[in-house]
Amino acid sequence: MQFMSSERPAEDPPDSDASLEPVTADGLVRKFQKELNSGLIGLVLLSVLDRAGADLYGYQIAKQLQGMSPGGSPMKQGALYPVLRALSANGLLASRVVPSYAGPPRRYYRITQFGRETLARWLTTWKNTRDFVDTVASTGATPNPSEPT
Repeated sequence: MQFMSSERPAEDPPDSDASLEPVTADGLVRKFQKELNSGLIGLVLLSVLDRAGADLYGYQIAKQLQGMSPGGSPMKQGALYPVLRALSANGLLASRVVPSYAGPPRRYYRITQFGRETLARWLTTWKNTRDFVDTVASTGATPNPSEPT
């Protein structure tokens, strides 16, 4: 197996979605974090609602997430709402709308039994994936010497 250089080949056409700004390590970190968050946000939301002692609305969930890490949540508050709606549409959450005297009505969410069952399976998948990535990253992901190059 032959490995490619980490440099970008000059003949690769730029992505149609890419801006004209050069690729930077910081930009790639932000992109990686965004992609990682989009894959994990459902798991995080189900976990928060599974532990909650009461129904929660989106802003409460966002505040809890901010308080769970010294650096704050890497997930943007605006990204929570579409995922909450999708989880609800898939039967993983139930929701109810309650009028608010201090603003617009609030939609409260709670996890369903199906949501708890799904969460348990997602957690197993996450742990297996995390363990695999930790193993590969800690060993340096060197090619197997017995494989042909």
